[in-house]
Amino acid sequence: MTTFDKREEGFEKKFAHDEELRFKANARRNKLLGLWAAEKMGLSGSAAEAYAKEVVVADFEEAGDDDVMRKVRKDFDAKGVSQSDQDVRKAMTDLMALAIDQIKAGT
Repeated sequence: MTTFDKREEGFEKKFAHDEELRFKANARRNKLLGLWAAEKMGLSGSAAEAYAKEVVVADFEEAGDDDVMRKVRKDFDAKGVSQSDQDVRKAMTDLMALAIDQIKAGT
């Protein structure tokens, strides 16, 4: 194996590792968002956990965050929760930072 081949293999492994971390962080953020949204809707305990799982699953509908945003927005509207789209997007951003920190810390 040449130096170039070793280097290429190293880049491929790093890319795969980074993608795995991105996937885990996104899934964790969605769970945290689901728990945040559940609290806003007055859900707790197992109902909040079940809702958080629904938010995680909603992310598999399409690429990007729009599917998650639509789910939370629809559920907030149905429950009469007064949170703007900007509030939800801010929560998504803040919770992504928390999710990344948690993954780095191994918690």
